[in-house]
Amino acid sequence: MMKSPGIARVVLLSLIVLSLAGCRAIGPKTVARDRLDYTHGISESWKRQMLLNLVKFRYGDAPVFMDVVSVINQYAMETEVQGGLSWNAFLPEASQSIGAKGRYSDRPTITYQPIAGEKFTRSLMTPIPPSAILSLIQAGWRADMVSRACIQAVNGIYNRSGAAVRAHPADPEFYRFMELFRRVQQSRAVGMRVRETEDRKRATVMVFRQQNMEPELAADVRSLRGLLGLAPETREFSVVYGALAEHGQEIAMLSRSMLEIMVELSSFIDVPAKHVAEERTTATIVEETEDGTILPPMVQICSGLEKPDDAFTSIHYRDHWFWIEDRDFLSKRVFSFLMFLFSLAETGQPE
Repeated sequence: MMKSPGIARVVLLSLIVLSLAGCRAIGPKTVARDRLDYTHGISESWKRQMLLNLVKFRYGDAPVFMDVVSVINQYAMETEVQGGLSWNAFLPEASQSIGAKGRYSDRPTITYQPIAGEKFTRSLMTPIPPSAILSLIQAGWRADMVSRACIQAVNGIYNRSGAAVRAHPADPEFYRFMELFRRVQQSRAVGMRVRETEDRKRATVMVFRQQNMEPELAADVRSLRGLLGLAPETREFSVVYGALAEHGQEIAMLSRSMLEIMVELSSFIDVPAKHVAEERTTATIVEETEDGTILPPMVQICSGLEKPDDAFTSIHYRDHWFWIEDRDFLSKRVFSFLMFLFSLAETGQPE
């Protein structure tokens, strides 16, 4: 007869083996956790990479973009149970044996690829098509924010440039254009459509509503038309790439590339005064309107020696911390808009 301690050991080992075998359905249980964890990790690293490159632009440093090409995670679990029991009629005691073996592996494989060569040129240096800018506005993005970030000039009216080599203030009419464009957008008095020309090319057309408008809205539409030099009786206007329109039925938009947009946003960074004094970077240019009203920066990027406690995203560069406050909703929105534009540009078909 077997002794009770031997039986207890057999039962205990059997329970352990069964518990390991119960974990064999490892796949479904990891999907919800891993998918969200990888999404969060990629999102946070993307934000930090974008902020770091903005700071690099400000210091004249070369930007580097690393793309996450693929994420593959493999789990494997194997269990094996062995047992045996023997006895001898001539011996007073029986013998028993039991064994268990298990193996668990977690093999994440993440592939990175630098954005360089033709892809870099296409993604960062190609101007965003005017049709894409109008599509963003029609989709609900604020017309004044999109215009301030993406348009260098419209019908000869120039936006501000913060680039160190060609910095210049905006034409006073550009701020008026942004204000009117935003009000007309809010009233849904402007739209966009795409039509096919005789040579089967796609042409973008901006359409102004002319009927059922309140007097204030009608006045804004007339002011916007007059500011852009558009024909007063024309309802549809062709939108083309360029700085100057050829006639009153055309709207010419000189759009910026992703590279130009990033350089522009980097000019708003609050860099340390010490770095400006040492000529490591240029001073921040304050943007103001014709009447002296100081405009808030498009995106507020702070700097300091101490790591921020409550940041939307932050990076460490040249012994200083640079960050966007988590409570600064407007800056977060512009920064997210920048990453959205980068995604559009990276596809090679932003339109």
